[in-house]
Amino acid sequence: MKNTMRQLVSFDLDMTLLDHATYAIPDSALEALKRLRERGFVVALATGRDMDNHYSREFRDMVGADAVIHMNGTKITVGDKLIYEHHMDRKLLERILDFAKTQGYSVGVTIGDEDFYTHSEQVAAHDIRRWGECGRQFKDPMKLLDIGVRTLAYVGAPEGAHRMEEAFPELKFLLFAGLQGADVVEKTASKAQGLLRLCDYYGIDVKDTYAFGDSMNDYEIVQTAGTGIAMGNALDVLKEAADYVTADIREDGVYKACVHFGLI
Repeated sequence: MKNTMRQLVSFDLDMTLLDHATYAIPDSALEALKRLRERGFVVALATGRDMDNHYSREFRDMVGADAVIHMNGTKITVGDKLIYEHHMDRKLLERILDFAKTQGYSVGVTIGDEDFYTHSEQVAAHDIRRWGECGRQFKDPMKLLDIGVRTLAYVGAPEGAHRMEEAFPELKFLLFAGLQGADVVEKTASKAQGLLRLCDYYGIDVKDTYAFGDSMNDYEIVQTAGTGIAMGNALDVLKEAADYVTADIREDGVYKACVHFGLI
């Protein structure tokens, strides 16, 4: 049966749709996405990644979302159309990179198929621990000052993220569910703001939206959406903020929640 009321369902990617244990999207989640599209829901991705870069395009195409909230709301696309973007202030970016370099922290971003990180050896070590290899093309992170940056990523233990957040009160360091890093975002930006912009674009009331997530960069969108859904593998603080907690990603959590709410 077709969905007769315009509604939007938003999904985080990592550890909500994409299982890092297998680095694949479970078949049940892909089936749920297919059924949502068939029923006429607007399907959106809301992620800390730039889904147009080298490491993410495969999953962007696999999900086939109608719209993408990239990089915690600092870039929004509908199909091939860019409807919103925001870049970090150059002087702020320079201060962040200088601080990270001198304090021994790894901060940077992937643009296209190139990686710009302070202390890139820490990123390489992280990749080797996770995948057994590192195939990144590292470049001088100070080149970011001339390229333009929307958000950054921090790679390392939570303690480093907390220390950097204290040094930069205008930023929030949103810890990943695995606690091995964080999205680095200006406090004025969020996936929630991206959701509101998509609601305005599509003419959808925010109460008619659903948002799935698992980590701290999902906190605001889970609170803002009409129905916020935390994965079973989500951080406890996100579960407490959500309207509903579904099963773990490895236990068909996305599919089960869609069935629970009668979306598919």
